[in-house]
Amino acid sequence: MNAPTVLQPGLLLVLSAPSGAGKTTLAHRLLKETPDAVFSISVTTRRPRGKERDGVDYHFVDVATFQQKIEKGEFVEWAEVHSHFYGSLQSVVDQARARKSVAIFDIDVQGGQAIKRKHPDAVTVFVLPPSMEELERRLRDRQTDSDETIRRRMLAARSEMERGVALYDYIILNDDFERAYSELRSVVVAERCRRGRVDVSKLGLGGGG
Repeated sequence: MNAPTVLQPGLLLVLSAPSGAGKTTLAHRLLKETPDAVFSISVTTRRPRGKERDGVDYHFVDVATFQQKIEKGEFVEWAEVHSHFYGSLQSVVDQARARKSVAIFDIDVQGGQAIKRKHPDAVTVFVLPPSMEELERRLRDRQTDSDETIRRRMLAARSEMERGVALYDYIILNDDFERAYSELRSVVVAERCRRGRVDVSKLGLGGGG
């Protein structure tokens, strides 16, 4: 029988989904409506796309700088994806722990599982599109990718969805944004009420986070 996971102060919330499923919109709505939440801005070696801004969408760095961050232990997780490197900063975890707040990670399943291995009390949520047809329509509506790129993204999406459904704690179907957001908010509220995350020390009781 596995030992129960020890809950730490602060909630590490991992959000994953195939590109086009709407997880980033959900993440930013949650961030806006959760005053003490902190959003993990990933570090990447790829070039900015479209209107992406440094320090807002990603921290854009060169490979040498990324390597230095690895050597200094600045990442809670990092990986190579499509010949580029991506990483999530450990400082976001430290901040959430210290403030007993919520850290939101908008990353892929590979990154999510890496965080879960390092921090077993992390909560993982996978966001599904209404259908594969709708996902493809959303990708095409962006008008940023070639047909070949979209075909690759659709294949990657199927693989990511199969892994997410098999491995993640919660699954949210984003066929109606307001309902999907309500479900995500409910997960956060419930998880923050878990024994171990609620500070009961002022009452002189044991078991507080």
